[in-house]
Amino acid sequence: MGMIVRTGPGRHARAAGAVFAAALLCAGAAGCGAEKADAEKASAKEPHMAPAAAVRAAAEKTEKFTSMSYRMSGRTPEDGRFEGEGAMAFNPPAMRLKTRSLDQGADMSVEFRLTGGKLYLGGDAVKSGFAEGSSSRLDGKSWLATDASALGKGGSGAAGQGALTDRADKNPAEESTFLSGADNVRRVGTETIDGDRTTHYRGTVTLAQMRASLKDEDAATRKRREKSLRQYEELGVDRLAMDLWIDQDSHTKRFRTRGKGDSGPLDVTITFMDINKPVTVQAPPASDTFDLADLARGLED
Repeated sequence: MGMIVRTGPGRHARAAGAVFAAALLCAGAAGCGAEKADAEKASAKEPHMAPAAAVRAAAEKTEKFTSMSYRMSGRTPEDGRFEGEGAMAFNPPAMRLKTRSLDQGADMSVEFRLTGGKLYLGGDAVKSGFAEGSSSRLDGKSWLATDASALGKGGSGAAGQGALTDRADKNPAEESTFLSGADNVRRVGTETIDGDRTTHYRGTVTLAQMRASLKDEDAATRKRREKSLRQYEELGVDRLAMDLWIDQDSHTKRFRTRGKGDSGPLDVTITFMDINKPVTVQAPPASDTFDLADLARGLED
């Protein structure tokens, strides 16, 4: 699925936690120098893997990743053009993500950090007034914080906490596995991305096909991916065109998702740089952080 980025003024409380819903497979770096050149020559002599099989092989690699970093750009129906970058590790969980809206004024940004059991929200979402004009209650602080244990619990917890945490722990590599459910995957050609030689595949897939592809997954995986499908449904998207660039290690290097929603086009591209490398996330200064639970209590007073 494409990244759903909502950074516009007046929507932060409902959308901060849904700053993106990722739709992609992760990518690894290919070899370099003489070894890479030899591998490319050898690959050129071998028959190409069937497109559907290549996409399935890349999907299987996703489950083994422990961390990733990536950059993204595109357009969403609700907020127009955006760009961003992020990184994520899974054990222990850590994440950083910053997105910028390009159609809503200068440097309209949202930033997430997940570290030490806390989820932090900063950027213009806080500066311009989180929760519709509550910035005066933040005592001039630049960051909101909440307990990361709320991740995945939807609307539970303090007022606004569900919106903040909902899908903030999404793996931006996971949803590209949906392309393996398409019945028209084809090979487009070869391209070099960030110095890595890749094979480009393309296909279209409906939400019905995506759901059907989940039948053999475990319960936890189905639950996570159903959230992504519901996001597409909320946008009015029922069919996606997907492009996948797979490197010589059968890792996805880039993924593009396109569709048409009720209020406009969805077109998101994510490129992966580092796989299974350490991810460092620094918590904001405690003196510049306001606890979301305190904010909720203040709103109730």
